[in-house]
Amino acid sequence: MSSIDLQHGLTADDLLNGSIERNEAATSNSFNSLQQAFKEDGFVVFPRAVDSATVCSLQQRLEDVLRGKYDRGSPPDKTPALIVESRKSGRRKLGPLGYDGQTTKYSRVLQIINIHKCDSYFHRLATQEPIGEMVGRLAGWEHGARLAQDQVWAKPPGSPPLVFHRDSPYFMFTPDDVVTVWIALDDMDEELGPLEYVRGSHRWGDGRVGSSSSFFQSDSRNLLYSAAAREGIKDAESSLEVISLAGLSAGGLSIHHGKTWHGSGKNNSTDRPRRGIGLHFVPAEVAFIKEDAKKSKLWRKYVVEEDTDDDSLTMSVPDNDFPLVWTPQLQLR
Repeated sequence: MSSIDLQHGLTADDLLNGSIERNEAATSNSFNSLQQAFKEDGFVVFPRAVDSATVCSLQQRLEDVLRGKYDRGSPPDKTPALIVESRKSGRRKLGPLGYDGQTTKYSRVLQIINIHKCDSYFHRLATQEPIGEMVGRLAGWEHGARLAQDQVWAKPPGSPPLVFHRDSPYFMFTPDDVVTVWIALDDMDEELGPLEYVRGSHRWGDGRVGSSSSFFQSDSRNLLYSAAAREGIKDAESSLEVISLAGLSAGGLSIHHGKTWHGSGKNNSTDRPRRGIGLHFVPAEVAFIKEDAKKSKLWRKYVVEEDTDDDSLTMSVPDNDFPLVWTPQLQLR
């Protein structure tokens, strides 16, 4: 895997002032400018972070994982039904994400949680020190950045939108900071349903609206508009500044605050997949909030299995499943 290129970052203003491709060549933001934009807008973009050869390898490894082929010791924490190639003669070979061009069987959003646990290539990507360092520095985390979770969201042709949501409410840690790195594994255009951010929405109140079961509602902005109304924003449909990552090439990535509202549209293509992976980072020193974590299907095993007569309210996270990706000390090696 080649090194990660985070030298050319773009802000929301850059995206509003022209195409991603044109801004990539013309814009050179300092780190201080990017950090200020992250603080004010809730996200920044790095158009060419991962090289094309690495992207192709990740695409192939994703297909392997979707077919149950793992090269590390553990399965993912969540995976869709495995894709099985038909042995019937004359049946066309399934394409990316199991799509055969005829049926709608695989025209649903496919989600994999913690693919890094089962695949060495995705593990190397998720634990890249330059990514962890950029996250930690943008967020101002003094002790470093730890990988909490990864999520693959893969949309075959015709699959539905992903509802606008925040990431932070699903992480039961203290401190409660979350920063997500989203990496495009396909060239993003409007037809595929690119990621969209609501500029400045990370500064709204902390109230949670909806749950993970709401991710695939037909009205992808209903929860967003409800949250905006609670914030006292009038005419949200026309007043919110929604910024699309249409034009982001495969290998480009964005980094967003865990409280930034974001979502994506339907994949309206008839023959192209829309693939991406989100890496969710938390401060290096996080601990589980035990009572909250016990309510989560994903987190409860860490606190229920290890809980004893200890009456403390928090519990440390295990390094094996929550790897420390960057600390200031790593820079000094």
